[in-house]
Order: sequence, then structure tokens, then C-alpha cells
Amino acid sequence: MLVSWEWLSDYVDIPIGHDEMATRWALTGLNHESTVMVDGIPIVDLEITSNRGDCLGHIGIAREASVLLNTELRYPAPQLKPVAESVTKSLSIENQFAAACPRYIGRLIKGVKVGPSPDWLKKRLESIGVKSINNVVDATNYVMFECGQPLHAFDFARIRGGKIIVRPAVEKENFVAIDHRTYQLDSQMVVIADAERAVALGGVMGGVDSEVSESTVDVLIEAAEFVPLSIRRTARKLKLHSPSSYRYERRVDGAQLDWASQRCCEVILQIAGGQLLAGSVDTGAGNYVRSPIQLRATKISSVLGIEVPWERSLDILVRLGCTVEHDEPGVDGDTGFRAQVVPPSYRADLSREIDLIEEIARIHGYEQIPEDASVPLVSSTRRPKDIMMQTVRAVACAAGLDETLTPSLISKSPTSVISPWTSDETLSTMVPLLEGASLLRRSLIPSLIAARLYNQSQSNRDSQLFETANAYLPQNNGLPREQFHIGVIGPADLRYVVGVFEEILHRVCGPDFANSRITKSQPDWGYIASHAGVAWHVDGQMIAWAGQLHRSIVDAVKLDIAASVGELNLDLLLSHARLVPQLQPIIPFPTVERDLNLIVDEPVQWQSLSTTIQNAAGPLCIKVAFREIYRDTKKDGDGKKRVLLSIHLRSSTETLTSERADAAIESVLEACKAQFQATLLPVK
Repeated sequence: MLVSWEWLSDYVDIPIGHDEMATRWALTGLNHESTVMVDGIPIVDLEITSNRGDCLGHIGIAREASVLLNTELRYPAPQLKPVAESVTKSLSIENQFAAACPRYIGRLIKGVKVGPSPDWLKKRLESIGVKSINNVVDATNYVMFECGQPLHAFDFARIRGGKIIVRPAVEKENFVAIDHRTYQLDSQMVVIADAERAVALGGVMGGVDSEVSESTVDVLIEAAEFVPLSIRRTARKLKLHSPSSYRYERRVDGAQLDWASQRCCEVILQIAGGQLLAGSVDTGAGNYVRSPIQLRATKISSVLGIEVPWERSLDILVRLGCTVEHDEPGVDGDTGFRAQVVPPSYRADLSREIDLIEEIARIHGYEQIPEDASVPLVSSTRRPKDIMMQTVRAVACAAGLDETLTPSLISKSPTSVISPWTSDETLSTMVPLLEGASLLRRSLIPSLIAARLYNQSQSNRDSQLFETANAYLPQNNGLPREQFHIGVIGPADLRYVVGVFEEILHRVCGPDFANSRITKSQPDWGYIASHAGVAWHVDGQMIAWAGQLHRSIVDAVKLDIAASVGELNLDLLLSHARLVPQLQPIIPFPTVERDLNLIVDEPVQWQSLSTTIQNAAGPLCIKVAFREIYRDTKKDGDGKKRVLLSIHLRSSTETLTSERADAAIESVLEACKAQFQATLLPVK
């Protein structure tokens, strides 16, 4: 925001120099970018944060200066002398899109003489980088940079039917703006139309068909309030930004609308002549009184760590435009003062008690708070999710994975078909927030593959990555269901990813849960290599999956090396998490380990085999460990494989004898023979 020191002096007397004033502004949140001299006048460039739309005009900056310096703010009061003819006889306004344009005001000036602006107006606009157009257009710009409210002037003779209609644009409607470029609109954009066609793109730019020119005689002045999100979406989609859209995106003061309209008419009448018709056409005058916020003196001191006098605190808020109601002492004397404070309509950022305290702190002066001020702090309690995530990240990092952070939007590519959690079509954003990326990811894997590809382009060909973030699963109501996952991309060896997930399940939910509640299956998805995938289920619901990427995916995205990937549903994991560590007694008795080499049929899966062994061995079996699998068709025949495994046996009450261990192993062999027709191959 460029601020003219001369222009600012119309509203406030500043007894200090512009450099010192710029420093005072910077210390209270209006960061000083630079100061340049234009024709001997200081022009101060201030950075205005997005929540301070009230400072996007000279009056707003003057208000800040008046509060800091405790001087009077001079607010112009428009002096208008309209003729007897009512504006409603010539103009009608219909608002068909109140959801995006809550209020629209129109005033009509007849008999203006359009021409060059006077020197004082040209000088002021050009000093802040605004080119002079003509006296009518310059007047609208002048008032916008004065108070922050955008305005627009139409050549009323080009408004067909004498009617303004605020409506949604027709899908793929073409609109020619005053920059003489044609834009294609959609149904979520606001247009200002006459009885036949669009004459302006609401809140963004006027149309070439209704712009004011030297032949203009009658001028329609528009002052409107638009919803910030609507204007932001339109400006970004069309890549059409203007000073007006910049202010609308940061919210304008609806209560100031009528004043800005009158002020603009006053300036036009002074420099272009004409007659103002009586009254205005206002489509949505509303109640802009804000709800009161309770302010407590004890809260101010506890947050800031210093005592700010109560009268000083209230004086700051009043000078900022707030209204103080029900100022009364509490039961504890001076420290118990409290009041109901109503923020002004132009300060939409003031909605909580802490916001008021921040205003008191910045105006009173942050330098007034000593570095060693005592501010009472209470350590927060970690949420169950935080406890779980500490374990999840510890396991992933210990496995050698690097954490990454990727956008939630992906582009349409061969990897976008990866969707193990839903078969519904991917949701897309109406406006691409990232270039080439408009799809809400249904899985973290496409993002991790993109990260692997980027690392590959930087000659890091074998990056092992994980991410904890949301996947967005489509629903019938049009909004996605956000599901929190950990996604992993590892080497080609699937056991790497499987090991990470099984360790997470074991550490978070405990070994009993992992052994008794979880079942496994082999998924059949086109993006996973055949017989190279596994899915974990809890009570019939998939909690995790892992698999080796299908060769077609690897080739399509040009990965240098094969990769295994997987995801784990952290929301579901949290519902089964054992967050309080369970102490178990240390068993002093030794473990007996027996190796078995079983010959089984090729289709037999490890999960079924290990479960049968565990059940047959009974409570003495504390672990069944897979060792190796190999095939010898010459000795065993086709369709057979050898599975080498270890069984760990231990008693919790006594040293396990060989006889009891042999009996348990015999039970295992009998069960495997009955279940899988397995035979034992002696270990040499």
C-alpha cells in the first residue's frame, strides 16, 4: 500500500517525521517496505497483512496514526445537494445473486462533462502509481484509495433498459473487459448486467461496452459488497487481478458502502459538474453491528505479563473505533474490571478477547513488555494421536525412511489410478491451485512416486520415503472424507514395506492384537504386480496394504528402479491403539528353538501355515519365524516348495523339558499333515 504523506495530512496531523512515523507503523504491524520522494512528497510503502483490509486506504492508515499519536482523525462528511428528481424513476436494480453480492448501491448523476482531471487529483493518483484516465474514473479511484472501498462508474446511456441485474454468469459466457480482452466465465462468477448483457465482472473489472468516455453525459455510480471467496476465485481463475479485486478479497466494510457512494458523487460533482438525482437504489442494507466481546483486566495481565492500566486499555480500543459497553469492576477490585467491547464494522479481524488484547499490546507498545516478563504457562497434554504418531515416525525413521511433505493435489497421470481405498471417481478442484494439478488424491502413493521421480532427476535414484497426510475419499454429498494415512515408497523388496507396517502394528497395538485380530489377504489390483501384494484387515476392514508396483506403472512414469509401496490407515489404527505401555513380567526360563523344514503344496500361504502351527503348539509357542523358502523339483516334484521356519517354545512357570517340547512339535507336524498334507524334511 503506497501512502502519500501529503494526502494523509488531509485526515490527521502528524507532528513527527515520515521516517519516525514509518518506524512506529512497523512496530505495530504495518511493516515499512520503503520510502521514496515523488515531486518532493514522501511516498511510504507499507505492507498490509491480509487481515487488515481496513488499512487499504489512506483513511485507515490515518486512523492508525491518530491512535498511535493520540491525535484527532478528520473524517470527510460528504455535502450533497441532489435535485428533486428521484433516481428510482430512471434506475432499477435487481440482485439475483445475494450469496455472492450481499449489497449493491446505485446513484445517478446527469449532465456531467467528462474530461481531464484537475492537477491536484492527477498529482495525487500518479504519486501512488495510478494513471489518470479522466475526471470521472479518477474520482472513483481517488475514493477507493482514500477509504479502501472500490467503486465503478458506468456510462448510463449504455445501460440498456435503465436496469442493473446482479446475477451469476452463464456457463461459458464471454465477457469483454476494459482491457479489451475476452474472458470466458462460469456460473460461480458474479456479473453486473443490464437488461440484455453483462456490463461488468463484479468486484474485478468493468466492461468495455459501458466504460465512461468523453461522450458520456449521465453516470451511474456503483458501490457494492462482494463475498471475498467469490472474488478471489474469479480473479485467480481468469488471472485477472485489479486494485478492486485485491480489496474485495480482503473484505470491505459494508457499513461504509453508502458513505463511499456519496463521497464519490461529491468528488465527481466538484470536478465534472452535473446533477445528482435524489436518493439511491440500495438492494441489501443490513445490520452491521457486531456482537460484543467480553474483555477482562485479569486476562490482559496474564497474557501480556504486565499491568496495562484499565483506562488506558479501554482508551486504546475506543480510539481504534470500538464501543465499550457495561464497563464495571469485579469482585476483586481493580484487577476484576471487565467490559463488553463491540468492534467496529471495518475490523472483521476482531472476534475474540485475545484479538482485543493484541490490539492493546501493539498500541501500548511491545517495547513496554520487558524481556523477563513472567507469563504463566501450562504445559499441554499430548493427544492420543500425538502419542501414536511419535511411535509411527520413530519406526519409519528407524527403518531408514526419510519423511517428505507433498501437495494434496495431483495431476492426471498413470499413477492417479492407484486407489485401494475407494473405487469412486477422483474429486477435482474447480480452480487448479497448482499448475497442472487439480485432482484430490485418493491415496498418498501418487505423491510419493512423484517425490521419488524428483529425487531421481537429482541423481538420487534410490530414495526411500514416507509421508503422513490425508487422502481424500469421494462421498455422495460432493465433499471428500479425509482419511489420515502413512504412505511408504521403498525398494523393490516387498518385505521392506511389510516389515515397517508390521512393526508399527506391533508397537502401537501390541503383539496380542497383531496376532489375534489381524487377518491378511492378497489384493488383486492392476497397479500391483501379480502375487506381490498383501492387505491387512481388522474386523473385515482394511487397515493397511503393501505391494510391488506393477511394471506398467514403473515404465509409464519412467522410474529407474522398481519400487514397493504401501499405506496404513492411521485413523483406524488410532481406534485400536494401546497408548499406555503394558508391563509384562520377565520370564527367567530359557527358550527352546526348533527348526522345521516342511514340504508343502505351492498354493499354501505363510499366514495359514503359521496360524495352524501357532494353534497346534498351544500356549508354549511364543513365536513362529519364517526363515526361507526354496524349490527342488527334482527331489520334491512339480507344484511343491520347501518352507524353512523356526518355532520358539517357552514355559512361563518352569524350564521346558525336551519331552514337552517334542510333544508340542509332534502336535504341529500332525496338524500340518492333516491341514496341508505337509511332510517333514530333516534338517542336515
